[in-house]
Amino acid sequence: MSTPSPANTAAVAPETVKTSNFLRQIIEHDLDKGTYAARRWAGTPGDAAHHAAGQPDPAKVRTRFPPEPNGYLHIGHAKSICINFGLARDYGGICHLRFDDTNPEKEDTEYVNSIIDAVKWLGFDWNGAPDAAPYQASDYFGFMYRAAEYLIESGHAYVDEQTTEQMRANRGDFTKPGVDSPFRTRTPEENLRIFREMRDGEHEDGSMVLRAKIDMASPNINMRDPAIYRIRRATHHHTGDTWCIYPMYTFAHPIEDALEQITHSLCTLEFEDQRPFYDWLLERLTEGGLLAGPAPRQYEFARLNLTYVITSKRKLAQLVYDHKVSGWDDPRMPTIVGLRRRGYTPAALQVFADRIGVTKSDSWIDYSTLEGCLREDLELKAHRGMAVLNPVKLVLTNWDDVMGAGHLEPCSLPALPHPPEGVESPVRHFTIGKAVWIEREDFEEVPPKGYKRLFPGNKVRLKGGYVIECTGCTKDAAGTITEVLATVVPDTKSGTPGADSVKVKAAITWVGVADGVNAEVRMYDRLFLDAHPDAGGKDFIESLNPNSLKVVTAIVEPSLANAAPDQKFQFERHGYFVADRVDHAAGKPVFNLAVGLKDSWGK
Repeated sequence: MSTPSPANTAAVAPETVKTSNFLRQIIEHDLDKGTYAARRWAGTPGDAAHHAAGQPDPAKVRTRFPPEPNGYLHIGHAKSICINFGLARDYGGICHLRFDDTNPEKEDTEYVNSIIDAVKWLGFDWNGAPDAAPYQASDYFGFMYRAAEYLIESGHAYVDEQTTEQMRANRGDFTKPGVDSPFRTRTPEENLRIFREMRDGEHEDGSMVLRAKIDMASPNINMRDPAIYRIRRATHHHTGDTWCIYPMYTFAHPIEDALEQITHSLCTLEFEDQRPFYDWLLERLTEGGLLAGPAPRQYEFARLNLTYVITSKRKLAQLVYDHKVSGWDDPRMPTIVGLRRRGYTPAALQVFADRIGVTKSDSWIDYSTLEGCLREDLELKAHRGMAVLNPVKLVLTNWDDVMGAGHLEPCSLPALPHPPEGVESPVRHFTIGKAVWIEREDFEEVPPKGYKRLFPGNKVRLKGGYVIECTGCTKDAAGTITEVLATVVPDTKSGTPGADSVKVKAAITWVGVADGVNAEVRMYDRLFLDAHPDAGGKDFIESLNPNSLKVVTAIVEPSLANAAPDQKFQFERHGYFVADRVDHAAGKPVFNLAVGLKDSWGK
């Protein structure tokens, strides 16, 4: 096994021992054989002549993450990012970030910026330097046009003027071969003339396309003379109106890989049937001297299928535009911006990607696996704090007599019960007085069997504070409990001599009335009730969980009120929460539930 060495700067996930998979085995085999050892790199992407003038490539492998900037990245993209950047990091390579911006009608700089931010947030840099600019397919349009002319001149491409319907009918299907286009026998000179007219804007949109000339009888329908250029009068977000013809993705993608000297082009299984054309095109352009060898190789892995989640960009957009969610960064969305706002961390997502593995067969990953990775990451990192989500006031009726009227007793607890070795835990400070807030569920006038919290005659400890004995409650005219009544047991304050002299069976969380702070707490749950909301043609909207968001006004201890946006906490007994990165502000705390303390879905 090749010795991994660091390359792209990344936040290394907690699991340092990486599980072997078929992609790692392929890379290790190529490194052992020296498959790409003779490559040269001129410092920037380019054709064969450009790289021939360069130096031996310092990167042992080159991978790439090539999103189309037509939407926000989601959890499936996070898996691909971790695979491509992680493999480059582990094998002394470089991963390229490249925008596959060949479709001007759907792309926007908003998505470009969001993708850059997402990759950086996940902990990776690209293209060999922390501040390197991403590559863009549109920067290669000139070479792609040159490659198209070469294919025409060498008899490997032709201009087809059939309608879309005619081409579809003549392509055949899995049971019958295709039929040659009547324009397939044009001479290279005639095809070149017409193609240049397409480039110069002399023909209407959709009136003709440039097709590769391969084999209309191929059992792989993708090899039946696929279209490689079309006419589209649309302003491109990067090149403006320079071009009115644009390359098809299947033509552009292998060329982009080759210009960037990619060694291992990793993509999901839906591109497996396109691999023969990928190889065919690179063989033609390499034998013509346009591209340097050895050519990149494409390898496919199974995409992420996560229960209770949809990842279709079209369907996610429908949720946003139909106002089923508050936006692309709604914490219930599987987008990276949504996961980040929910409280997920880069380390948790990297561990998740490594844990689910890389295979060539589709399978479903239960959503609880993702949640478990977040719990593991936050368990030793998230500061603790007490919050009361459904408050009722607890009055200590003998406080003034025992402690003095108006007295507030200072209390403290560690923010990290289990800090890393050699690190001293920060300390949280708060006060207890005559009245505190407790969870309404912590009192039962008539307790059920096994109930250990507050009921008349029972003693409990206020965590970090005193032992108290419940004496009863008060109610309003409707019978609703308005106050719980108890007495404080003197000389039982936590951390003081004699604190354990009175034994209790439970400790409950609380927040002092004197220094507690009101906070908006958003209790998020899974967006869908169905584990497979869009499977089998189902209307995914019908599976929306009507209780996926509940907003409560909670009362939190002072340390939580001073949180910075995006700071994570464990609300003791309730779960892990994050200070909302958009709405949280000084004097107006807002917290989102990231994940509960344990998996309770469906239980």
